[in-house]
Amino acid sequence: MDPAAAPAPAVPDSPLADTVLARLTELYAPAADPVRAEGAAAYMKHIAPFLGIPTPQRRALSKAVLAGTGRPDERDCTAIALRCWRLPEREYHYFAVDHLRRYVSCCSSGFLPVLHHLVTTIPWWDTVDTLAAHVAGPLVAADPALGRAMDRWIDDDLWVARTALLHQLRHKEATDADRLFRHCLRRADHPDFFIRKAIGWALREYAKTDPTAVRDFVEGARDRLSPLSVREALKNLSPA
Repeated sequence: MDPAAAPAPAVPDSPLADTVLARLTELYAPAADPVRAEGAAAYMKHIAPFLGIPTPQRRALSKAVLAGTGRPDERDCTAIALRCWRLPEREYHYFAVDHLRRYVSCCSSGFLPVLHHLVTTIPWWDTVDTLAAHVAGPLVAADPALGRAMDRWIDDDLWVARTALLHQLRHKEATDADRLFRHCLRRADHPDFFIRKAIGWALREYAKTDPTAVRDFVEGARDRLSPLSVREALKNLSPA
């Protein structure tokens, strides 16, 4: 799917989002450090401008933003995420990602179109990987029928496919190994580093749970997997 062809989800009304966004911009903006911002933007390949707030300070400010606000519902989570994503500086996107990670249990399978928008809008590994493991993953765990959505996402653009590959990173014994292996083979010939790395990472993580299954899969698919994917998958496994 061409991300540009999909309309952005509507931002719902949310008094909580009004409060959070007002506090967020009030506290983040004065903490900006232009010199640090320039370095951060360069490190992230200029995917977005930065305020230049160090992570520990940003998290402390975020805690102040949310103080006393109470538990959001899905409407609030949607509004906060989409409104943060409309702000240019990357730290606002990080706030949204951290907020979703904390409150993903407040969201249903109906949140998936919003997640797709976040993954395909200003996409880079710094937001996509957390959204994959800590938002997509819990949503699928809560509603296994969403696994079929991941089967569609694996054929989507680079970052959506990476999300599908990585969404089971934290599932451990609950991993759908058949789906994981199928997804890895589906994109095994993809030329991009981020897909090849994600295949290896997903396999390496599952190897902590079932090393024999991963070793057998890699040996059987070695002629299809890239050397990078194989190397990453087997990194922590002793020779057979």
